Amino acid sequence: MKRYILLALGLASLWAVGHVATAQSSLPPDAPPALQQFDTDLSNYNIDLSTLMSGGPPKDGIPSVDAPSFVSVEAAQDWVGEKEPVIVLEYNGVAKAYPLQILTHHEIVNDRIGDTPVAVTFCPLCYSALVFERTLDGEPVEFGVSGLLRNSDLVMYDRATETLWQQLTGKAIVGDRAGQTLKQLPSQIVSFRQFAAAHPEGAVLSRDTGHSRAYGRNPYAGYDDIDKKPFAFRGPVDDRLPPMAKVVAVSTDDVHKAYPHTTTEEKRVIHDTVADRPLVVFHAPGAVSALDAAQIENSKETGSTGVFDRRVNGRTLTFRYAGDGQFRDEETGSTWSVTGRAVTGPLEGTQLDRIQSGDYFAFAWFAFRPNAALYDAGTGS
Repeated sequence: MKRYILLALGLASLWAVGHVATAQSSLPPDAPPALQQFDTDLSNYNIDLSTLMSGGPPKDGIPSVDAPSFVSVEAAQDWVGEKEPVIVLEYNGVAKAYPLQILTHHEIVNDRIGDTPVAVTFCPLCYSALVFERTLDGEPVEFGVSGLLRNSDLVMYDRATETLWQQLTGKAIVGDRAGQTLKQLPSQIVSFRQFAAAHPEGAVLSRDTGHSRAYGRNPYAGYDDIDKKPFAFRGPVDDRLPPMAKVVAVSTDDVHKAYPHTTTEEKRVIHDTVADRPLVVFHAPGAVSALDAAQIENSKETGSTGVFDRRVNGRTLTFRYAGDGQFRDEETGSTWSVTGRAVTGPLEGTQLDRIQSGDYFAFAWFAFRPNAALYDAGTGS
């Protein structure tokens, strides 16, 4: 009996090797050899495989956090600076913060918020923070760091089918699930102090990740510099902005638009309409970059942004910057935080609906959204 089991296993192994070899044999010669690490249908892809390249570390060389633990805001104050950036995820009444001092070393956190499995992701090379539901075909799956880049952006893989996924778009690009798209949840990068003020009872990702890393130190010191060149980027450069300029990138109903940080930081409030949705862009002071100084808390200030639908109870609000990192609407006189919540006034406790947005380097946003509009401060559109 044992002999037949071994024979069956041997035949299965030969089939698997032959299957992978067949898939790989159909790949173009300029496909990166690192693709051979992934046990998936490599003949199923929807990109130019020559745009994939190794980022240096192998598959899982940058380890995801798969068993995250959390501490209170009060406990996190011992090791997170007030102005340090954190990814904020608020969903179904639960609020969590994921410090970038941890995400720069891991890039993916496989977590749950309430009953919803989520993948919290951050690509330091693009400054792109995105959160996705990680339920596929009815089952929760873990995501890992593939070690591959495309347009300098993180390429993830799911550990169920080893399909490769593009972080900035959430689309499966190579493998069994190529063509599928992950559901994105709205998130925001703000300072730890701003998160603590908005969610004093919130949870903060702990440094107890199961890995030993120099949390608090920036492994990409000096990268957040408008005069730098993007790492591992071979695509065309959009000449509307310097490649390393920051933008507030907005997506709604498959319409994409970018707002230069230089403009949002100067104006603090921008009113606009995208895909027939009246929106407001907030840019408040009080947060530093995760990719500037070697010690993150000593980095230059870049501020926090948020994008929201400005309709409340059938009324479209008009905002102005009120100072001290807060905003005020002209219709009710209520004061609002950069997280889109009214903190004083008649609308106190009201939360503006979030619009999908993020703070990215311009080269990355335009590489994946080449037809995205760019806000013109001169025309106000």
